[in-house]
Amino acid sequence: MSGFFDIPSDLQHSWLGLIGLHLREALLPVLAGLVIALPLSQLCVRFRWLYPPVLWVTTVLYAIPSLAFFVVLIDYTGQTELTVMIPLTVYTLVILVPAIVDGVRSVPQETLAAATAMGFGPVRRYLQVQLPIAVPAIIAGLRVATVSSISLVSVGALIGNQGALGNLVNDANIYNRPELAVNAVLTMAVLAILADGLLVVVRLLLTPWMPSGARARRAQRPEPEVAAR
Repeated sequence: MSGFFDIPSDLQHSWLGLIGLHLREALLPVLAGLVIALPLSQLCVRFRWLYPPVLWVTTVLYAIPSLAFFVVLIDYTGQTELTVMIPLTVYTLVILVPAIVDGVRSVPQETLAAATAMGFGPVRRYLQVQLPIAVPAIIAGLRVATVSSISLVSVGALIGNQGALGNLVNDANIYNRPELAVNAVLTMAVLAILADGLLVVVRLLLTPWMPSGARARRAQRPEPEVAAR
């Protein structure tokens, strides 16, 4: 354990520096994917015929191995963080687009009719009515996309030490130091758990009208005398 946090000098980062680099390479693609998925999902909701081909394209892109993406991109973006983050952004779309589409479609028609009657145009109705109601579904998609992105960043170690914490796994083999691999795995697991928990808190803050799990269970549980009857 003495060398658990002794990071090899060839990585040019401390342990905390690798954590910061890992979060940047993991979270920026999720944010970029969300920015792309929001208008794309609205188009899929408005034009229902568009949703199947969009879902097909995102699924096909998700099936492309990251190494193949790197081979295509490396001639244009080089051995940089951007080469890692572009595939991760593409991968998030297969999770975020269905989550947003399902969330927006779950808004009751009477709610949309009421918003239209109040003079809300399509854009205002989408931003102020549909998206807030779809927040739980969107956050659920973000949780999956974020945890997946945190784990996939490590693949960047294949293109010149661009895998952040994943580089520790490569150095564990080079220097015969298995504790570096344990460090990388445990740190990525903790980051994924913390990010997931933070998104749960964000969902609770954005949807105060929704009951928490404990309150929902108590609300669904029948009173003793009712159960007896």
